[in-house]
Amino acid sequence: MPLSDPDQRMLLHDVADRLNSVADQLPLPDQIHPDPALSEILDDEVRHLARLLGFLAGESAFRYRATARSPARPTATVRRTTLALASAAAPTGLALSALGAAIYHLGQLADLADQAPGPARTRAITTEHHQLVDRLGDSRLHLARAAKHLRAAADTRPPPAASGPAAAPAPPAAPARRSSR
Repeated sequence: MPLSDPDQRMLLHDVADRLNSVADQLPLPDQIHPDPALSEILDDEVRHLARLLGFLAGESAFRYRATARSPARPTATVRRTTLALASAAAPTGLALSALGAAIYHLGQLADLADQAPGPARTRAITTEHHQLVDRLGDSRLHLARAAKHLRAAADTRPPPAASGPAAAPAPPAAPARRSSR
């Protein structure tokens, strides 16, 4: 049974809320410290984001197959919802990729912590920390972009359908009669 227009809008807002929730769980730049707590946060959010990406891919594929098999043409809302879900997969995938890179930099920082102190180690730690902060910022940016796109699609309303037959165009003005006096 196809979802109603309000249900489809609610679906898009719900997925946008879940993307924003993942972004909100990521630490802000001044809160990023290479410690086990950050590893746990990244682990949790990567899992949440991977599930969301799987949902986006699965829902888009399901809707595409359903419209291909259905004898009725999909409504504008169904098409818009399907496209929005499919389009949100790209920035969500980029956010997941950025989180993967953040995990790499966190691993590099853990490795550097075990090395002998010195100026080269200090520079490397600074560089890796900046990269970690940048990747977490990239992930937050991509998630915000996907959520914004979903909300925009949810809040776009199709033009109202005219009830009844279309209004006939006004007849052209009758030409003025010349008086023959």
